[in-house]
Amino acid sequence: MRLSPRAAAALAAILLSVLSGITQTREAPVQAAAQAGIAPDLNDLSERWGHGVEASIESAYRACFRTFVIGGRIVSIRIPFGENNDRAELAESDLSVQGGGKADPKLLWEAIAALIASPDFGTYADALGDGNEKAIVFDLSKRSWEVSRDLWLVARAKAGLYPGLPHKPVVLSTGEGIDSAAVYDYLFAVGGLGMDCSGFVWHSLNTVARAGGLDLPRALGRQSGGSRIYYAAPYIGTWFFTPKNKAFALVDEKIANLRPADIIVFRDREGKPVHSSVIQSIDRKAGLIRYLQSTDEAPREMRGVHESFIEFPPDNPQLRLGDPEVLWRQLRESAFAGEPSSAFTDDGTRFRAWTNEGVYKGTKRGGGFVVRLKALAPAIKKLSKR
Repeated sequence: MRLSPRAAAALAAILLSVLSGITQTREAPVQAAAQAGIAPDLNDLSERWGHGVEASIESAYRACFRTFVIGGRIVSIRIPFGENNDRAELAESDLSVQGGGKADPKLLWEAIAALIASPDFGTYADALGDGNEKAIVFDLSKRSWEVSRDLWLVARAKAGLYPGLPHKPVVLSTGEGIDSAAVYDYLFAVGGLGMDCSGFVWHSLNTVARAGGLDLPRALGRQSGGSRIYYAAPYIGTWFFTPKNKAFALVDEKIANLRPADIIVFRDREGKPVHSSVIQSIDRKAGLIRYLQSTDEAPREMRGVHESFIEFPPDNPQLRLGDPEVLWRQLRESAFAGEPSSAFTDDGTRFRAWTNEGVYKGTKRGGGFVVRLKALAPAIKKLSKR
């Protein structure tokens, strides 16, 4: 593949940073290759997204990626999905994550870098590269892992008879070495590190606000539910992103009405908001919506913070997100291979589910919905001028 001059220069800078800092000690088997983060496509952000709202959300997204050298391999890592008490139904204790799923990416990367540089992670990386087939058994309650060479357990896992539990996931290893998915497993299961869906959406909205000169927590005031308006993040959950909250306006989800920084919300059978994502861009000529989210119900290589896409006929912007002509391309899969699959095959079937009225009470409508944060309007207006 031929790289553009800019991409080649970016890659060269990364490799130079890597080679200048690599050590061979067991205690520090990994070195960060790009301390400021790495863009998934290595391109300058402004080349594609300019300096407006789309660029601000893209900046928030790219802050969730970094590249490390692990076992001689350059591995790009994304911030995992992490939510308090996720998978705790059979555990005998609470399963909390650092920062409650709401921590700023900079703080998470500090913790991730320290964890990857630990002796225990070095042992884990060695075990995955020993050339032998095995099972890795994690324990979220103990924040630990162990190697199992039990032939019955390995055979059971290979046959599709998953031997794990929600708080004790099991992963097969071929012994061919570590990759980004295996790093994710360790950060999530052993480190208790990650960002939940509402944590990522808040991070994105706050990034837009700062770029537009707005102090979002202060602008929201007590509407955030926080005891201190200048530190709202820990108090923001998906429950917050609903038209029942006066801070938001319900958006008629016709594609013609949507814009970057709008929030797509998925709900449960009772109409309760259970998952949120943020629209980053809408290409009306190509018929493509790009939205960003953090979830572990995704293909193994996409778990955590990732991009997703919706396709629509460019000549029909009056279609709604719930219309069957609109194609949601994001697949939903179990977080660990062999676990029970998601009830929905993709985000589209999930968005269209539960057609009872829910938050639409009195409108004879159902399904997922879209909301817009009112307090963000001044920042968006300022950024739009760019």
